[in-house]
Amino acid sequence: MQFPERFSDLPEYAFPRLRALLDTHPAGGDVLAMSLGEPKHPFPSFITEEILKNAASFANYPPNDGDPELLSAIASWVKRRFNVSINANKQILALNGTREGLFNACIATCPELKHGKRPNVLMPNPFYQVYALAAITAGALPIYVNATADNGFLPDFNTMSAATLNDTAIVYLCSPSNPQGAVATPEYWRELLKLAEQHDFKILADECYSEIYRHKAPVGVLEIADEIGADPERVITFHSLSKRSNLPGLRSGFAASGPKNINAMKQLRNYAGAPLPLPLQRAATACWNDESHVVENRTLYGAKFAVADKIFSDLDDYFPPQAGFFLWLPVQNDEAATLRLWKKSGVRVLPGSYLGRPVDGQNPGHGYIRVAMVAPIDEMTRGLKEIHRHLYEG
Repeated sequence: MQFPERFSDLPEYAFPRLRALLDTHPAGGDVLAMSLGEPKHPFPSFITEEILKNAASFANYPPNDGDPELLSAIASWVKRRFNVSINANKQILALNGTREGLFNACIATCPELKHGKRPNVLMPNPFYQVYALAAITAGALPIYVNATADNGFLPDFNTMSAATLNDTAIVYLCSPSNPQGAVATPEYWRELLKLAEQHDFKILADECYSEIYRHKAPVGVLEIADEIGADPERVITFHSLSKRSNLPGLRSGFAASGPKNINAMKQLRNYAGAPLPLPLQRAATACWNDESHVVENRTLYGAKFAVADKIFSDLDDYFPPQAGFFLWLPVQNDEAATLRLWKKSGVRVLPGSYLGRPVDGQNPGHGYIRVAMVAPIDEMTRGLKEIHRHLYEG
């Protein structure tokens, strides 16, 4: 069976591509997976108890829009974290993983036409692949805006032509960014919000890595939008427990925006959504209400950042990530470096080009590998030393 034509330009997904690249070759040492951003730190100890305590609710259909206690906990967390008050019932949608929300928000809010034409959806390049799929599914034109060392690994939307911006319906932005760990400053958000108002587009802000940072908590788009009095419908932000609480398998996140955007997403969920089971929503409620485990998690990553900085201190073009848990390491050829590392050491990383698309014949991820610092620190240290040894020495 063939994909519909609108999906014919999709490259093979990153991880099947990685398996095709590596798995016909034997590993050169004990296998260490540093390719997938799956947190390995302990999740909060109270999670199992919360699920068991509410297990009888597996017998009930879960509330489609989110359990009231969960929505209230999220609204309280947004107030504590960003000092912004939002209406728990009207401005939040509990998600079955933020990928669901990042996809469905585009489907629910992107118009079929803008100025009589197929609208543009702008996104950073490299990018989380669901952004492009959402744009294509919505019938929009995905436009990839390079995020490189020259612009601090955040796309400079001010370089886009007025015509392109006028025909834009949605801009995706990830901050802290995956894969580079760059953080949008307050001024960056102000400029993007100004462009959104001037050219009438929405900002879909993927902030799932916001709670893993080194020195200073990343500013959130909601606090800047509130500060400048932006229209709440201008922004949809997404947060997750996957990274914050080491719970990727819980599949719990949320979207927050103005009531109209949230209503549109709820309506789509009514027809095609899969709300999180109620016992898992109760577990998520406990997570959003607790900050101590988040501080502990951040401390563990802080130690990992320090190890990485020491190991790669001799690289002139090493970019110490500000947040998140990935290293974006420069190489001559990303696929060749990934294959060499696997064959020499058994360390598994991801070629940067698998996360990007060619623009003017150049894929900005080609000269990088993405390294996930999720393994226990002793394993991670071994992996980073192997990377340095095989890719940067001799």
